[in-house]
Amino acid sequence: MFYLIIAAVVLLLIVIGLLVRAQVLIDIFTNSNDKRAGLSNKINGLLFPIFFVLGFIGFVWLSVSASEFYLPEASSVHGVITDGLFWFSMAIITIVFVITHILLFFFPYVYQFKEGQKALFYPVNHRLEFIWTVIPAIVLSLLVFTGWKAWSDITKAAPSDAVVVELVGKQFNWLVRYPGLDKELGKHNFRKIDELNSVGIDFADKNSFDDFMAGEVHIPVGKPVLFKIRARDVLHSVFAPHFRVKMDAVPGMPTHFWFVPTKTSAEMKAQLGKPDFTYEIACTEVCGSGHFGMRMRLIVDDEDEFDAWIKSQQSFLAKNPDYMKKVPDNLKKLAEQAVEDNKKSSSGQTAAVHSIGKLVTKAY
Repeated sequence: MFYLIIAAVVLLLIVIGLLVRAQVLIDIFTNSNDKRAGLSNKINGLLFPIFFVLGFIGFVWLSVSASEFYLPEASSVHGVITDGLFWFSMAIITIVFVITHILLFFFPYVYQFKEGQKALFYPVNHRLEFIWTVIPAIVLSLLVFTGWKAWSDITKAAPSDAVVVELVGKQFNWLVRYPGLDKELGKHNFRKIDELNSVGIDFADKNSFDDFMAGEVHIPVGKPVLFKIRARDVLHSVFAPHFRVKMDAVPGMPTHFWFVPTKTSAEMKAQLGKPDFTYEIACTEVCGSGHFGMRMRLIVDDEDEFDAWIKSQQSFLAKNPDYMKKVPDNLKKLAEQAVEDNKKSSSGQTAAVHSIGKLVTKAY
């Protein structure tokens, strides 16, 4: 149907163009029109409001039909504020867009050339200039201030109780590191990167002894989450659209982004009616031939599920005991004790996590 309408409009325009051309040729050959502007000028003037009406109908239709592809309500506290700013800006832009295009398309029709009509010479109007300078200045200042306030809240220091997750981008996947039960993320050093230690964990720092790597991102609902972001090779960009999270991952320049998730993965599945729905982290910076596949699953758990998942994870040292030789001698006993504690914790929680996972799967 859409293509038929387009075809009909194009055909109508062709017919009008041919009629205008035929009228011009008739006037030329018969020398019957000694006016400076003939029928073609009136037709061109009439086409302006016609194009405006058709264009406005298309604008409204496309906006409504595309609404099914909009993201659902934000799943984070700051995301709701960000969406509000976005739609506020869109409302102002749309109002200005419609008003200016009404003037743009109807002025040529209303003030088209007519024999004997003289243009009005209007050199200056200070009051009008003052109005169209002050009003845009006030509106733009409001937009800039509200945007700056929202951005400042997002980029300020995260709360002290924030859950820390390190995201490292590399061609073409994300690497994820969590602090262990001590909730302190160990230091990293790019010189320590090798085939297994892909993020360069520095085992000279005691806080790294219980750090662990994960194949997917888990975060708790209702608690602040701090993403510590960096890149290993080229420019990447962390993008979690449902939380309105986006931050570049820049080689040699760590960045961060903190937010508070408000809906668990299970709640989002129920809200959307999609049992296979999952949050994700994607890369939105073209980083090479494999950029399209640079995605990672993100799960929002309730607090108990998240705590159980954290306790079930084996630390990097527990999984790779050969790296114990990279621990300084004066910290070896502390590292061995951390590994022992981690093994006890993870072995006791793994069964519980599997049970919770089965219950969640049955429920949704």
